[in-house]
Amino acid sequence: MLTQEIIRRKRDRETLTAEQISLFVERMSTDEASPAQIAAFGMAAFLNGMETEETVALTLAMRDSGNVLSWDAEELAGPVLDKHSTGGVGDKVSIMLAPMVAAAGGFVPMISGRGLGHTGGTLDKLDSILGYDTAPTVKRFRQIVAQAGCAIIGQTEDLAPADRRFYAVRDVTATVESIPLITASILSKKLAAGLQGLAMDVKTGSGAFMSNLDDSRALARSIVDVANGAGLPTTALITDMNQVLGHSAGNAVEIGEVVDYLTGERRDERLHEVVIALGAEMLVTGGLAADRDIARAALLRTLASGAAAERFERMVSGLGGPTNLLRETSALRSAPITLAALPDETGTVARIDTRKVGLAVVELGGGRRRAEDRIDHSVGLTEIAGLGDEVGPERPLALVHAKSEADAAKAAETLKQAFAVGDAPEPGPVVVETVTG
Repeated sequence: MLTQEIIRRKRDRETLTAEQISLFVERMSTDEASPAQIAAFGMAAFLNGMETEETVALTLAMRDSGNVLSWDAEELAGPVLDKHSTGGVGDKVSIMLAPMVAAAGGFVPMISGRGLGHTGGTLDKLDSILGYDTAPTVKRFRQIVAQAGCAIIGQTEDLAPADRRFYAVRDVTATVESIPLITASILSKKLAAGLQGLAMDVKTGSGAFMSNLDDSRALARSIVDVANGAGLPTTALITDMNQVLGHSAGNAVEIGEVVDYLTGERRDERLHEVVIALGAEMLVTGGLAADRDIARAALLRTLASGAAAERFERMVSGLGGPTNLLRETSALRSAPITLAALPDETGTVARIDTRKVGLAVVELGGGRRRAEDRIDHSVGLTEIAGLGDEVGPERPLALVHAKSEADAAKAAETLKQAFAVGDAPEPGPVVVETVTG
């Protein structure tokens, strides 16, 4: 069948067969389909949507466009599990959760991404650790998963390469915000990693990719249905992103918060709840716990015993980072300027434009406006105020870590615009809903 005939059928709202979708993905992978044809297909899918069966077929075809990892059950002696987030401000959950699940008996080969726009990327955070290799060979990746129980790296060239090509075209043709295409993009890489269970964290709120709860629900339902349809047991949590998750946003500053969390030095309550809730879903899905209560208790034991912290340090050192990061954080880059961003008036934080908080980090150089931008891993925000906090001369909106006084002052002004004081809001749950198969 001609490539343009496949595009025409989707343009005319017909349901494509698995064979037709597989053929299109094959041609996309081999450059037989032109960029114009890829863009036309993406726009047709964006405007007309895709049935669940079509999205399953697209996911599997993109998974099969490259290598698919398999894991020796006897060598690992535990389920292969993962967690993925749709992105938010201050979201360092993956880096905390992977070693916790590893310490509870799971194996976590996590393929993560970089930040773009106002949301931070897990790989950018890990790049702030001197020596940490986010692009190891597949052989080394396998070794660290087996030895530490977890390894967090970036997408390799041979994992779901069709997705990489498709996304590059979607990014410049205004077709990124398509639920079926987002679903297939996320899951093709997860399936290529050879997983046996997945927990999805779908953010909602002012700092989320999907700010509207109904859109977040639709994305969570799509991911759960397609993942399970493709043979990957998956549960999704919809979690709140109307304020920063944790008390830091940036790269090195968030790794510092990870260290504090794992060692017990300091744990933000909302962040802790998201970590434990997602981890519980992973353990139950992987058969490592009979129910969520048992799973939560197991995860808390990994923190109390220090086992999770030990797994984290083993992963970091195994991938080229320092061997003593938990005891000596000098391997983290630090900014030369620190400025307290004070509010214009004293009061209670009533509303936060979390997206603007993320953009303040981008303005400092800690994020990207374009995919090719370089990042300053040292800059960011700490001690960020949350909803209901009292702010004023003695309690800033945040501490700004910058490379210059001018950058710090500009970020402080952005933060003033992001926070509104007034009547204290009723606290809402951080885990909004659970979506199951």
